[in-house]
Amino acid sequence: MSIMSKVIGDKRQYREYRTRVAQLPANYRDAVEALERYLMYSRSWSAEGLMSMLEDLVDLFEQSAARGTPIRGIVGEDPVEFAETFLRTYSDGDWLSQERRRLTDAIARAESSGTT
Repeated sequence: MSIMSKVIGDKRQYREYRTRVAQLPANYRDAVEALERYLMYSRSWSAEGLMSMLEDLVDLFEQSAARGTPIRGIVGEDPVEFAETFLRTYSDGDWLSQERRRLTDAIARAESSGTT
């Protein structure tokens, strides 16, 4: 399995996502690609979490393009704030959240199985 397959998971699903992005009007496509870059590099994602987030992102931009919503009408005046708010919606899909949960569960199990 290639590194990219581990990162993105199902290649077909990722290709479909890329096709959808390519079909956006150029300015929306540029905005999605900029957000995608920020979102991908700001956290360590599971493949499922990453694809879910990216598909929701392209859904938002497809719908906004169809309605004629300006890009600033989508992301607001602060694109970083938009991206961080968007990321919080998907925190359970990132690798660090999973590892935090795993650590907490392991300590709880260790505590409950101990004699003192």
